[in-house]
Amino acid sequence: MSQTSILPEPFASLPWRVIFIILAIGGFGLVVLYSAAGGSLRPWAASQGSKFAVFLVMALVLSRVNERRWKDIAFPGYAIILALLLFVELLGAVSGGSQRWLDLGIIRLQPSELMKLFIVLALARFFDVLPAGEIRRWNAVWLPGVLIGLPAALVMLQPDLGTALMIVAGGVTVMFLAGLPLRLFIVAGAAIAAIAPLAYFFMLRDYQRKRVLIFLDPESDPLGAGYHITQSKIAIGSGGVFGKGFLNGTQSHLDYLPEGHTDFVFATMSEEWGLLGGIFVIGAFLMLFRWGMRVAAKAQTRFGRLAAAGLTSTIFYYFTINLMMVMGLAPVVGIPLPLVSFGGTAMLTVMICIGMLMSIERSGKRRSSFS
Repeated sequence: MSQTSILPEPFASLPWRVIFIILAIGGFGLVVLYSAAGGSLRPWAASQGSKFAVFLVMALVLSRVNERRWKDIAFPGYAIILALLLFVELLGAVSGGSQRWLDLGIIRLQPSELMKLFIVLALARFFDVLPAGEIRRWNAVWLPGVLIGLPAALVMLQPDLGTALMIVAGGVTVMFLAGLPLRLFIVAGAAIAAIAPLAYFFMLRDYQRKRVLIFLDPESDPLGAGYHITQSKIAIGSGGVFGKGFLNGTQSHLDYLPEGHTDFVFATMSEEWGLLGGIFVIGAFLMLFRWGMRVAAKAQTRFGRLAAAGLTSTIFYYFTINLMMVMGLAPVVGIPLPLVSFGGTAMLTVMICIGMLMSIERSGKRRSSFS
């Protein structure tokens, strides 16, 4: 005897476990932002909460889109975002010394963030249509290389090293999962290591080279270029196991920790909530990644598998690079902690990723039910 759900079908079919994970991460982030503002909803928590609600609804709407639609827009979307990156170089707004935004009047659009998504979709589509016998031939290497290299080069011109690296990482992840021979990645890694010194001296800006030097030796300039990472490590270490308590952080409240509500929000959280708070955040993200990889494993099409794995890796790179950065394990590159750091652009990107993953999962379940 079949049981009828008391919820309407569109609501009953939603992945509620994942939604609860997202709500837990985002809700905890709002608590941290509330504390970072000294116990006030403004200027960060209220604004972030409204964006979070809107983007979560958007993700749920995207979950109703059929997987085939993402396949259809993969190449056109990539071409449009690439054109927008060109427009950024010609007409983009300059902020903080970087030219990354298109001012459209109503909103300021950062095309490089959307390229993190469309490089994954474009390469998933490419390897979906590539015949199986071509996977070990030159066409399976140089064409994806061009698809990755063009946007990465344009983003480097802005300059935005962190986003360029994420575009490359997302694209290379899809190439690896598509089945390209491992030796190609070993050779490419060796080549990158060989040209790294040249890139350091001739491609990086002065401030980027300084970030690398500070990463290697933060104590060489603790009150200058190394100030951010030094204060971040002090905040994380001073939290101990249980933290100083809600609203009792000193590094952020006394303005010792710069950007404690954006890139270094994990340090703000760790000071007040300690190791236990860090375990909660990391554990919640690990459950999110586990769900994303399960979606990839259960997808019914090659495009779905590659796209789901690539989108999950995009969120993973956000998370990993930010945590490594605030702990002094990577140079400061301006990558926020998704769903926690204040700001709408990264949250929008991650919510679109989650919405697409929900869509691929839903399409796979529908195919299974009809087979």
